Amino acid sequence: MRELGELDRPGAPDSPGTWDEHVDELLMGAPETHVRDTDADPTRTRPAAPSTPAARRGTADPVKALMQRHRELCERAVDPLEIAAGLEAHGVTDRTAARFRHRDVFSLAEEMYARVSREADTAPRPTPSPAPRVRADWVLLSLLPGALCAATVAGLRLTGGRVRPAVAILGALAVALAVRAALGRGPLGPRSHPASPGTRPSGTPGSTRVWTCWLLAYALLGDDLLTAALTGVGPGGLPAAVRDLSTAPVLALTLACAPAAWCAHLFAAGARRKLTASRGLADFTAAVKPLLLGAFALFLCASAALVAISATILREPAAWTTTVTLGALLLLARLLTAHGFTHAPAVVLGAASATEATAPATAFASRLPGCSFLATPVDTVVAAWGPAAIPAAACSVAALILLLHATRTLTRASAHAIAGEPG
Repeated sequence: MRELGELDRPGAPDSPGTWDEHVDELLMGAPETHVRDTDADPTRTRPAAPSTPAARRGTADPVKALMQRHRELCERAVDPLEIAAGLEAHGVTDRTAARFRHRDVFSLAEEMYARVSREADTAPRPTPSPAPRVRADWVLLSLLPGALCAATVAGLRLTGGRVRPAVAILGALAVALAVRAALGRGPLGPRSHPASPGTRPSGTPGSTRVWTCWLLAYALLGDDLLTAALTGVGPGGLPAAVRDLSTAPVLALTLACAPAAWCAHLFAAGARRKLTASRGLADFTAAVKPLLLGAFALFLCASAALVAISATILREPAAWTTTVTLGALLLLARLLTAHGFTHAPAVVLGAASATEATAPATAFASRLPGCSFLATPVDTVVAAWGPAAIPAAACSVAALILLLHATRTLTRASAHAIAGEPG
């Protein structure tokens, strides 16, 4: 987890060096030079007196030098916590602040904010950025995937023959485009970071999209495919084994785009309010963590309700564990990606996808001569808890890892002090 946190930091120091090196430059200033004392002992040297004030600039006022490095951040900040969040995004820690003779980052930010206000009294004070608002465009976009998926499922129920595959392909394409549009705007959309104001927010990595598509495909086909592999169905019988697809999980997941967007909006709005009211980074973290856990629990309840509704309407078994855990995993991955933490979701989603792919792969490989032992672990799990136990275990473990990672990253002030939040 430490490696994930370090790799996913949305801001970074201005150069590849560590912050200790930058602090040494600010505190020590120009290196001391020596001249040879030729009047006395030729082997002795004496320090040369600095000839210009530039040699003493670093040791005289290191905080001022730090303010020069982050001049734009200090000028646009509306309170000390904005500066503290920006410093945190650049890798400044309490240990770094102690070298500037401050107890923590927030104390250092308070001095920087006070000095900017005194030295630039004539400059207009920026308007505090408001909390994210509810907009009609992202509300409609969050409802669109579920509506199109419901229409596709209805079309599959009402058609047959050669028309049915065409309906499935067109419906899947329409739902995919709708999901992409929903994830591009509003609370689930990517955001720019205060460390790079004015820049375009980065999008979702291609690997994350691939793993997400695999997880959704397994939710639709995986259990039937695994059962066919374990029961010895040949290649010719695979189409018949997966002919009666259970569409309730996919319908519930697409319908869950709306509550996911609302939970993300509630979390973002609450975090912005805490960012304005908090008086320190630790205070902000303690206040935001319950918001994150509350929004996550609210989504789990909404997802479970949608699973029950979808299973009842379609008259299919309710895949509670599989669907709810997959929905939780995708929500956490999207929240982290939207706030700029893209590495951990890609790695964890890839691990969950690999786990799910291993189950049918070993089941089919066990049919090779002398390889029947490969299917023993999967066969044991399926015999005890059913084929749904494989994706449920993979997604629940992955969701737990991302939840722990989110409580460390999404509770930082630097993850919410954003510039130009979309939607």
